Amino acid sequence: QVQVVESGGGLVQAGGSLRLSCTISGRTFSWYVMGWFRQAPGKEREFVAAISRSGDNTYYQDSVKGRFTISRDNAENTAHLEMNSLKPEDTAVYYCAAEHNTMIHTTAPEYDYWGQGTQVTVSS
Repeated sequence: QVQVVESGGGLVQAGGSLRLSCTISGRTFSWYVMGWFRQAPGKEREFVAAISRSGDNTYYQDSVKGRFTISRDNAENTAHLEMNSLKPEDTAVYYCAAEHNTMIHTTAPEYDYWGQGTQVTVSS
């Protein structure tokens, strides 16, 4: 059984930084495209960033380009989302997801496994 576990959320002031981490157990990490999504109260879950299995290709939502960086270390079975210059509108529950595919997708239904989410709160 595949388990996806996120960590690293918290409370930060606007302009600050946080680093989220995600790991998979039960399967070979390098088989999976890894994505980050977020859901704010009263809003739908939205795509944030994704990274290919090798780490060579990344995709970002326009609103986080230049501020967020997704990365992965297949030897450590870990993906990261480095978030800088955080804004109050970045406040949400952030979810890590894994897709067993060779292609990167930016829509939630394409992803096979999901973590429980980690809260990120940015105060103004």
